[in-house]
Amino acid sequence: MQDKLDFLLERVKKQNPQANIKKIRAAYECATAAHEGQKRKNGEPYIIHPVSVAEIIIEMGLDTDSICAGLLHDCIEDTQFGYREIENKFGTPVAELVDGVTRLGMLRYSKEQEQFEDLRKMFLAMAKDIRVILIKLADRLHNMRTIQYLPERKQRDKALETMEIYAPIAHRLGMQRVKWELEDLSLKCLDPIGYNEIVEGLRAQSDQHEEFLQGITARISGKLREAGIENHISARVKHIYSIYRKMYAQHKTINEIYDICAVRVIVDTVADCYNVLGYVHDLYKPIPGRFKDYISTPKPNGYQSLHTTVIGRAGIPFEIQIRTAEMHKTAEYGVAAHWKYKQGLDKAGNEQAFAWIRQLLEAQQDTEAEDFIKNIKVDLFADEVFVFTPKGDVVNMPAGATPIDLAYAIHSAVGNRMTGCKVNGRIAPIDSQLKNGDIVEILTSKEARGPSRDWVKIVKTTEARNKIKQWFKKECREENIVNGRDDLDRELRANLLYNGFYENEDVRKNALNKFSFNTLDELYAAIGYGGITLTKVINKIKDDVGRIRRQHELTDRVNQPPQSEPRRPSKSHSGVIVEGIDNCLVKFARCCTPIPGDEIVGFVTRGYGVSIHRRDCVNVHIEEDPDRWVNAWWDEGLAISDRSSRFSTGLQISTRSRIGVLSDVTAVLAACKINVHEISARDLNDGFGVINAMVDVAGVHQLDNLISRLRSIKGVLDVTRTVDTN
Repeated sequence: MQDKLDFLLERVKKQNPQANIKKIRAAYECATAAHEGQKRKNGEPYIIHPVSVAEIIIEMGLDTDSICAGLLHDCIEDTQFGYREIENKFGTPVAELVDGVTRLGMLRYSKEQEQFEDLRKMFLAMAKDIRVILIKLADRLHNMRTIQYLPERKQRDKALETMEIYAPIAHRLGMQRVKWELEDLSLKCLDPIGYNEIVEGLRAQSDQHEEFLQGITARISGKLREAGIENHISARVKHIYSIYRKMYAQHKTINEIYDICAVRVIVDTVADCYNVLGYVHDLYKPIPGRFKDYISTPKPNGYQSLHTTVIGRAGIPFEIQIRTAEMHKTAEYGVAAHWKYKQGLDKAGNEQAFAWIRQLLEAQQDTEAEDFIKNIKVDLFADEVFVFTPKGDVVNMPAGATPIDLAYAIHSAVGNRMTGCKVNGRIAPIDSQLKNGDIVEILTSKEARGPSRDWVKIVKTTEARNKIKQWFKKECREENIVNGRDDLDRELRANLLYNGFYENEDVRKNALNKFSFNTLDELYAAIGYGGITLTKVINKIKDDVGRIRRQHELTDRVNQPPQSEPRRPSKSHSGVIVEGIDNCLVKFARCCTPIPGDEIVGFVTRGYGVSIHRRDCVNVHIEEDPDRWVNAWWDEGLAISDRSSRFSTGLQISTRSRIGVLSDVTAVLAACKINVHEISARDLNDGFGVINAMVDVAGVHQLDNLISRLRSIKGVLDVTRTVDTN
């Protein structure tokens, strides 16, 4: 291990000569002692992981405290070396970084409510000290590099989490190298067949690519040498996930993707960037519409470069990126490249680099869980468009934003007084989608009566949606109360809860306390202006009214004479045996669609017999109402050939978008002699899709065989049983 330490310290001295070598050595020694005897999944000493994370952090160019935190990042969670020990030995900043990384490592991404809380905690940690997320990205990157030692299911879960959460955050922080590697490693787990197809295709074309790029590099280098421009040229093949997205978005094979190669020219000054662009366009014919100037209009994460796509002599298109050395550093390592802790904690210098985190938090403060998850994908992960005001100011908006979004981005008063808009000098609909380069003028009037309620459904950004809701909350209270009361009363009557709500004071108090309101008028107003959804209110009232009704039923049962000991019958026409009840009316719950082989339990309904659920169903809460839950079993004598022994269940099939995948799925269903009640398919973003089907099966054994055959289809990523959690 001494060799590992010496190599680590040599890299530190090379990357950051001002680093505190003594402190880093001490952190290494503490980490080694704390993890002594621990092994990783591949059998290596555990200390290999913290050291590898520290090496990634060093490559990012971070400070001494970050390197120490990288070495110690698993100590609080996995060893006896806790927060206080780290704080006493290395100082509060290192202890807080380790604690922040530990807390992020405990986050789980499953249900939307959990995602809401976890993502918010992550952004709070980022806003407090951005180094926490940089260290966490380094940790995740090394874990992905060694993910092959985990069980297959865990590999998929980690890869999906990395693709959906960590890679987009790396992109938002401008850390392209980290993003690319995370995406490629995730793709290798999620779609190994597609990944290997691209790898083999690139290997087959490697000689051709090398010859092509060498010729381009030599030609551009010679031209710039003649012009006296100092430069460094590098050529590369695009990363695998980038090619993958293009292949499946455009339904092409790798042999049909031509702009795989890219050339990067690094020069000394901004003026040289534009001069090089002129020389490149002299040498090669540019493709119209494929030029992007990110120098004059940088991306929100600070990325700057000139991008142009040109046609080579062989008629093959390729991309050229032109930037300065400083821009290149920022492109590779994002906010870590201009790290403020290198500059003596100069708070003014780099706050803009992650001000977007605080803006995101401010916009989401009053947002409910499901809305937050939907909006976060817009605010964090979506592409941006750049539009101009009539004065020439550049405004960055998420893709799909409307003129209404722009009006509220300028100021709340502008949005509230908006009466129309002009796009590129012409009157345009206020719900039209803005495009890059649009010049947008917002038309306002002092006589305007405020926004329309329909705007809430039109706008794209959370900021605009919240400002519209705030206007209605403030300006239309009496109208909101009337509308909210009418809406609530209508839903209460539809759900047979009207008397239960208005005649029971405890139910009303619980509903008000749940949503932090003091009076019914406040609840009505919130429903009226859209601050709270009717579904949430009705669900809360339904739970309380149901609980009270069950208590009354239990009281009535206590006063009844005792019944004889229940017995278990041996046969049932329904295929299910219910304890103590012979040949009762049985129905199978749609929320979990139980089939023979599942462990089941019965719920005695009012007038509809016994509802059969899987024991792991989210709606099974035996402890809340034990008298209405009864034991149930599958009838072992059930005739599999009997038509009544076919049971419906739902399947969700995750796929990559390719022509014929739905046809292949239906072919397998037919080959397995599976009756299909419903089937639907839709495309998701980034070349993926999902197929939902409701099928009839005889039991778990047949279903497992079907799932296994579906998973073997080319392009199918996963197959799971669907569960209705509503």
